[in-house]
Amino acid sequence: MSTKSVVQALAVLALVVLPSVAKAGYCGAARYNGCTPRCHQQRCHTVMKTVKCVKWERQCETRYRTVYDRVCEDRVINVKRYVREQRTKQVCYTVCKPVWETKQRTYTVCKPVWETKQRTYTVCKPVWETRTRNVCYTVCKPVWETKQRTYTVCKPVWETKQRTYTVCKPVWETRTREVPYTVCKPVWETKQRSYTVQRPVYETRTQEYTYYVRKKVPYTRTVQVKSGHWESRSYEVARPACTKTIREPGTFEWDPSKCACVYRPGPCRKLVCQPPPRTCCKRVWVPTCHTKEIQCCKTVCEARTGTRCYKVCKMVPETKTCSYKVCRMVSEQRTKTVCYKVCRMVPETKTCCYKVCRMVPETKTCCYKVCRMVPEQRTKTVCYKVCKMVPETKTCCYKVCRMVPETKTCCYKVCRMVPEKRTKTVCYSVCVPVCEQKTIKVSKCVPRKVAYTVTRCVPRVYCKQVPVCVRCPRCR
Repeated sequence: MSTKSVVQALAVLALVVLPSVAKAGYCGAARYNGCTPRCHQQRCHTVMKTVKCVKWERQCETRYRTVYDRVCEDRVINVKRYVREQRTKQVCYTVCKPVWETKQRTYTVCKPVWETKQRTYTVCKPVWETRTRNVCYTVCKPVWETKQRTYTVCKPVWETKQRTYTVCKPVWETRTREVPYTVCKPVWETKQRSYTVQRPVYETRTQEYTYYVRKKVPYTRTVQVKSGHWESRSYEVARPACTKTIREPGTFEWDPSKCACVYRPGPCRKLVCQPPPRTCCKRVWVPTCHTKEIQCCKTVCEARTGTRCYKVCKMVPETKTCSYKVCRMVSEQRTKTVCYKVCRMVPETKTCCYKVCRMVPETKTCCYKVCRMVPEQRTKTVCYKVCKMVPETKTCCYKVCRMVPETKTCCYKVCRMVPEKRTKTVCYSVCVPVCEQKTIKVSKCVPRKVAYTVTRCVPRVYCKQVPVCVRCPRCR
């Protein structure tokens, strides 16, 4: 049981026992024979009361805990080591060789031929004349009149009134009373105990191991070097045919609705034109191949032996002593004075003022204007223009395009790729596994039980007789 739980149990026990003791002492006073009706009797006498007390006792207990010892042992394992080995192989590959061929083709081109023609047409020329006339119209003239009207409004009138009401006012009084309580006072004691710990001890050992060093070895190799040069060549590219839209000449026609000559355009037709080809220049790569010897360097692994140091940890038991404190709780009776407040409601009369609004009717008169429209006849002079069409003859020139077909021949080159089989020698590296056996140190933990003693405080409840002073009631 923890210290906090013990303190809480003692507090609850004190709250249960103390009220019952006071009630028993008060109620049991009437049953004693010491109270006589004489005036010189004693007011208080002593009685023995049984009280429960708590005593803390020490109790030793043996417990066990698990301690792990680290032990090293030898173990043989299989290790796989890879050795690099150089090999060669023949690889076949295909090369596409370009072959150029010259071809011809014939195409037709439409050559435009322009012709000039004339035509005569009649145009109506507009001639404008200015004339005048009288127009009658009506205008509305505003006439204002003043009128009056009477209306009634409600005017607010405020009156002040009073009323009386009663409220309860709180009055606080401070009172005191004594409350007994029990306090557990802690008492600390110092104790010692011994325990065993594992102290690590490191030892340095040596081991031989094999490692590999890469060494570079030069050698000569014959390779095929591909090269070439650029050549400039010209070729002709046919231009795409273009389509043109040509509108035929239109005519002027008389439109009675517009009172003028309107131009009517002619129909549209499409012409296909083939422009001459254009000459272009391009660069062509001409490949060449020759043999060349180059200096290469390859890496060879060389085995060597070395010595390295490593540390081994060994656990050695060691006994230590530590001090610790034990808390013992001692009960103590105390009394404290508690202040508390009591609220008492006292009635109080108050008076408040408030306003009342009363509406009183009142008559008023206002003036306003009214607009009345009166029609009036007037006359004005208006100018207007009249158009008269006069015919006129004109001559215009226009061009007509006529397409003449023409045949042409052009040469162009076509590249054709021819596959060719070739063989080359390729060097590659292969890692060959080599199995070996190796001895290593493996550490493991061996569990064992260690006993230790723990001292704890156990509460013990006992009863004892305590003298209590009991007050007798007055005899009448």
